[in-house]
Amino acid sequence: MLPLVTDLARAASERARAAVERPGPDRASKPPVSQPTHKQRGWRLALKRALDVTVAASGLVAVAPLLAGAACAVRVSMGAPVLFEQQRPGRHGRPFVIRKFRTMTYTCDAEGRLLPDEQRLTAVGRLIRSTSLDELPQLWNVLKGDMSLVGPRPLLMRYLDRYTADQARRHDVLPGITGWAQVNGRNQLSWDEKFALDVWYAEHWTPLLDAKILARTALSVLRREGISSEGHETMPEFMGAPTADAATATA
Repeated sequence: MLPLVTDLARAASERARAAVERPGPDRASKPPVSQPTHKQRGWRLALKRALDVTVAASGLVAVAPLLAGAACAVRVSMGAPVLFEQQRPGRHGRPFVIRKFRTMTYTCDAEGRLLPDEQRLTAVGRLIRSTSLDELPQLWNVLKGDMSLVGPRPLLMRYLDRYTADQARRHDVLPGITGWAQVNGRNQLSWDEKFALDVWYAEHWTPLLDAKILARTALSVLRREGISSEGHETMPEFMGAPTADAATATA
């Protein structure tokens, strides 16, 4: 009897050792995934939403004279419409309509294509952009819940297919009127630098970080920092990260 018990124990030990040493079907086959440390959920998200609603509602009332003045200036200098409306991707890429004051005309060339931004940007538009007044109508987007006061800037819908998997993580959080990239260079940054800052924000977001960004945004607006990228009135279009084949060909 004793030899039988010993043999069974030895067999069980060998099976256990084999199970530990032999990787399962999913073990070591997937690279580790970096997870956000502070996802927008729970009480933190509720606090962020409460701050957004409070500031957006009071802000719309407080800046009503500025909104009226900017609207009149745009209407007189560029005609109708006063607002620029465009579909943009929100959190998780869900589309919404963003609203800004117009800063450019709709002038086209002989073939019906819009002229470059720097040729369509008016004097009034340049002033509105330099003071960030063009962004004020987005307080309505914040009030609706499409956006937050702070988050990665909502870019163009066509960019969604051009992001790398890492860059796409900027959509894990709500887009914002201002963001971590905006207070660290804004349009003077390259696309790669801007996206890296957006992803860092998505991973490390906290209410305290939002408060810090809002304070730095106020200083940046007063100093009119980072309004234009070098050699451009606006950011050049993002065409996507270079592919491995392209990188090899140019190396």
